[in-house]
Amino acid sequence: MNTRLKFGAAMLALITALALPFGANAHEATKGPNGGALVDVEGHHVEFVPTAAELTFYLTGEKDAPIASLGAKVKAIVQDNGKTAQIDLSAVEPNKLVGKLSAPLSSGAKVVVTGSLADGHGLQARFETP
Repeated sequence: MNTRLKFGAAMLALITALALPFGANAHEATKGPNGGALVDVEGHHVEFVPTAAELTFYLTGEKDAPIASLGAKVKAIVQDNGKTAQIDLSAVEPNKLVGKLSAPLSSGAKVVVTGSLADGHGLQARFETP
């Protein structure tokens, strides 16, 4: 696939992901044990805890047991102030995914985390910063 087609396909996937209503693949966000927004996605829990410098996602399963992040292939798509960025997330054991921000997120920024876990389960969750 040439570069233009890859870019077009990526943009279409991004627009589709951001256009879907928040919560289409997850329950309403609640507060997680680390103080971030927590959503349930197909039996997995994803908690979003942003700081000024990075995005952090905590992965848990049944009874809030940590789900290993090692081997996950996950990225975050961030839409903030009319700009869109893709951030690759790195696994930090035991159950964190972390990505660096170039600038702090503003209120109302939309973040979609998408990819697959090491066990092959797909992961997609949507968040909006307060």
